Amino acid sequence: MPYRAPVDEYKFIFDHIVDLEKVVKTDRFSEATPDMTTAILSEAGRMCEEVLYPLQRNGDLHPAHLENGVVRTSPGYSDGYKAIAEGGWISISANPEFGGMGLPMAVATAVNEMMSSACLSLQLNPLMTQGQIEALEHHASAAIKEIYLPKLVSGEWAGTMNLTEAQAGSDVGALRSKAEDNGDGSYAVTGQKIYISWGDNDFTENVCHLVLARLPDGVPGTKGISLFLVPKFIPDENGNPGRANSLSVVSLEHKMGLHGSPTAVMQFDGATGWLIGEKHDGMRAMFTMMNNARLGVGGQGIGTAEGAYQHALAYALERKQGRSPVEDGTGTILDHADVRRMLTTMKAEITVARSIALACAVAIDMQTATGNKEWGARAAFLTPIAKAFGTETGIDVSNMGIQVHGGMGFIEETGAAQYFRDVRVTAIYEGTNGIQAMDLVARKLMDGGEAAYTLLDEIEAQAEAGRTTLPDLAEPVWQASETLREAVEWMVAQKDLNQRFAGAASFLRAFARILGGHFHLSAAIAEGGTGPRSKLARFYITRLLPEHAGLLAHATAGADDLYALTPEDLGA
Repeated sequence: MPYRAPVDEYKFIFDHIVDLEKVVKTDRFSEATPDMTTAILSEAGRMCEEVLYPLQRNGDLHPAHLENGVVRTSPGYSDGYKAIAEGGWISISANPEFGGMGLPMAVATAVNEMMSSACLSLQLNPLMTQGQIEALEHHASAAIKEIYLPKLVSGEWAGTMNLTEAQAGSDVGALRSKAEDNGDGSYAVTGQKIYISWGDNDFTENVCHLVLARLPDGVPGTKGISLFLVPKFIPDENGNPGRANSLSVVSLEHKMGLHGSPTAVMQFDGATGWLIGEKHDGMRAMFTMMNNARLGVGGQGIGTAEGAYQHALAYALERKQGRSPVEDGTGTILDHADVRRMLTTMKAEITVARSIALACAVAIDMQTATGNKEWGARAAFLTPIAKAFGTETGIDVSNMGIQVHGGMGFIEETGAAQYFRDVRVTAIYEGTNGIQAMDLVARKLMDGGEAAYTLLDEIEAQAEAGRTTLPDLAEPVWQASETLREAVEWMVAQKDLNQRFAGAASFLRAFARILGGHFHLSAAIAEGGTGPRSKLARFYITRLLPEHAGLLAHATAGADDLYALTPEDLGA
């Protein structure tokens, strides 16, 4: 069975779970009517099904490669990118002043997720450009915006981010790249960057690199870093690609997956660049792009999970093995309880991860439209959860997809393993999931837990209302929320952040678990307690929600036992 875009799922979540209507009621997004949103999702879904999905295996079997210093992309990727660019799918949420659609981030998130399902390696290219567009919209000078944004929005040019160096991974402040003032408004950027997704391609006119580097008077650490826009080709007086800049692709990485996406080592040798934002304030500007990308990467995980789920379900409905244990079954392995367990878990988890990501996007849209700080706080709080749980869902679901295939899942020809290999990196790039969890329990609880408590108040209010009609579903959600509230209180009380960090990953996953109960309960209430979504909610709340108790016990255990074992005890 080929990939089918889950347009109806997005519509249901928009209407009944994350309430996109409140976004549409704002002046900023009033044009994003339900009819327009449906039309956009349907058209984007068709492009994903018909154009991108057929490229999925091409990228894996025929990786991007470097040929005499030129990146050659996988067969068909040029045409696939052209369809993305000409359809306007890069610029869904970009400012109309520069040619963007100006639509909600929630709609862009759904479209990006579908593209990830269809062909993750190619989707990573426009995702990087979208993040660069947002960073330039917020921090670039008017002159830079005028030259670069129309080209990036149209897809004629592509964008990248250049943070990591060999000695400076998560510790970005340890970078050695430097920049010197040329005296004419430009800067000479020198250094080497690694892990640069889509560092080059053979289908856009130009590639624009956002590069972190330190000016001579920049202090050590992240506070002394500046951000520069360094194009592959320096625009001429007409804004068209001119002379080649002093940069090059040194090599492409050989990776576990995402073979169609060239991951480059980039060398900058006094390359001409322009300052973005203020001097020594590069991290703040870059974080605009990174936060955009973190939600997007969460969507990559969810999209891959959807593709892996559809792939596994199609196989289960064809594969016959053993006697069916149920009467009037399908006669396939779908009749077996353990296969049902895996597929139902996959579907339930995708619903949770997708709802979290879209709830985060709605919060971003509301903050953009209203300037309300509470919406901004909610978006900030949900971002690490959306990124970490979305990518973990991609990994877990694609892993289960291999298991559903049995021995054939280990055989590359079935394509089941590709989903797992491709998605595995999403838990690592754009800030590892461990860093997302640390951010959640530290920076995102600096408000004393206010953003967390506001979410918990809403969860409990809904559960209270649901007790009258669906008590068997509402009561466990209410109880779980109360347990989580106690864990938030414990986290806030810890002055030693390492005590929080020790249980951060479990805390994040528990929060996602309880949000999942809330969202599944919302679906069941909207459906009246009967129907497929209500059955799925009952499965989730009965079988998966109880995991929160163990997770929160881990989250609040502190750090002492982690450090009780010496390096020698660990076998070092």
